Amino acid sequence: MKKLSKKTLNSSFWRWYYGNLTAFSHEHMQTFGYMWSMLPIIQELYSSKEEQAEKLQTYYPFFNTEPQIGAIVVGITAGLEEARANGAEEIDDEMINGIRAGLMGPLAGIGDSLIVGTYIPVLLGLALGFAEGGSVLGPIFYIVVWNITITWFMRFIYNKGYELGGNAVEMIVGEQATAFRESVIILGQIIVGAMSGSWVSITTAWTLTAEGAKEPYFNLQKSLDGAFPGVLTMLFVLLCWWLMSKKGVSPIKVMLLMVVIAFAGVFIGFFNPGLSY
Repeated sequence: MKKLSKKTLNSSFWRWYYGNLTAFSHEHMQTFGYMWSMLPIIQELYSSKEEQAEKLQTYYPFFNTEPQIGAIVVGITAGLEEARANGAEEIDDEMINGIRAGLMGPLAGIGDSLIVGTYIPVLLGLALGFAEGGSVLGPIFYIVVWNITITWFMRFIYNKGYELGGNAVEMIVGEQATAFRESVIILGQIIVGAMSGSWVSITTAWTLTAEGAKEPYFNLQKSLDGAFPGVLTMLFVLLCWWLMSKKGVSPIKVMLLMVVIAFAGVFIGFFNPGLSY
């Protein structure tokens, strides 16, 4: 019975870790990085060059998903390839490609929501807090924590995928996984909202003063605080979200727009100068 060695599995994993975007193009996306990570698996399981070339063609079709969580697909197909090399007749090219194609879409959604849309912003928010005042602790924190946690996570799900093989599909896209994913997304939204309220501060200096009076008889900021504290902050955060999410405006353009609004607001006296916008 053929059994993949730990050395080969390690080689496959690190090839995906560092090379998932190898020879990246709009036509193939992650296909060649995937094939490169499967190469040591194929070479150990099949002895002849002809058979290796034939089996490697299984992984030539288009593949693209979120790179970090996508490590589980490589692990699953490594387990399936091992089973096929040991005579599992039900495992063929069509089955393997069906699992790959069926998983890459849901995993892209899961990874983009949990990793790109939740974990990275939360981690960056913490790093920005540590970097307050120009401290180098912020970037060091992000680099160290990101690399340690994402390496452990990718290695864990790769190994789990290899151990579970085809049974991992239901674990990833089943009802329990969906409920867990939705709960994590909600938690991430709460955290991002709390961070927005803590780190973004927008207030107005606009007042109305009667001629000859020393004190203004109307202060817009006090009126807003009395009715809805932090409403300007909320409106600007929602504006940024709307521009990026609904209108497809790039983050760079949104930041430039906020700079223009800040300068214009201070110039006409609507915003308090010296504040962060």
